[in-house]
Amino acid sequence: MIHSLRAELVRLLHWPITWLLGGIWLALNLSFGYLFLYLSYRDNSDGFAADASDPESARAVLVQMMPDSVPATMLSQLPMFGGGLVLLLGALAVGSGYPWGTWKTVFMTGQRRSVAVAGTLAALAVIVTGFLVVTFAVDLLASYLIATAESEPVIWPSPAEVARGLGGALLIGGTWTAGGVLLGTLTRGPALATGLGLLWVLVVEHLLRGVAEMLGPVEAVTDVLPGTAAGSLAGAIGALPQSDPNGTPGVLTTIGGTAAAALLGAYLVAFTAASLALKARRDVTN
Repeated sequence: MIHSLRAELVRLLHWPITWLLGGIWLALNLSFGYLFLYLSYRDNSDGFAADASDPESARAVLVQMMPDSVPATMLSQLPMFGGGLVLLLGALAVGSGYPWGTWKTVFMTGQRRSVAVAGTLAALAVIVTGFLVVTFAVDLLASYLIATAESEPVIWPSPAEVARGLGGALLIGGTWTAGGVLLGTLTRGPALATGLGLLWVLVVEHLLRGVAEMLGPVEAVTDVLPGTAAGSLAGAIGALPQSDPNGTPGVLTTIGGTAAAALLGAYLVAFTAASLALKARRDVTN
């Protein structure tokens, strides 16, 4: 397991797409979490988030960018943008091994399939955790600079808030990554897996939630979807829901935080178990 983990870390960390996706995530997080909000606040006009000409609304925008709001602000970007990107990473990391013949080569060395796949999953977990920790640190720096520039008191988030924020981020990121791994395993290729994953994250769930507003029975289904659970967990921890004027798309208050965390945990286990089972039994040829 350790040897497989090391090998996969070397492969993924030397893979340009890993750093590209990480850079895109960091750029999106800073842009939507701080840059656009700050430009809107400084312009003192109708901007990206809210009517900053209203002092109360302008203050609400500024509060979102303060250091003690970093856990909620980072989480607000995960249900859609961050989730879609780590799903891509998982799908590409596993799906690309079929057309390239990587999985066949690994399995022919005599290594147990479950061990090899577990090494890939563990390597992805390490990388996604690293991305989120770095993002949290960069967000703290950005919020500190904004607070200093606006002569606001610098109040850091408490250890409990940091733990809740990072814990929620890891649960959301881990679930979407495992979903990408399952898609890559099912489709045995990167192209279809990434296309289906992005379609689900960015389109299908939102359309279903729109239909649920008109058809009550559909709501019972949408309430247990992974995107609903991810958005509801972010909303429970403090991210502003998309229904709020300053809210972020994908953040919801549909179900409670405990239920959302439990649902995400169930999806994480189910996605991982399904990927391991399929890898152990199916042919690895494309």
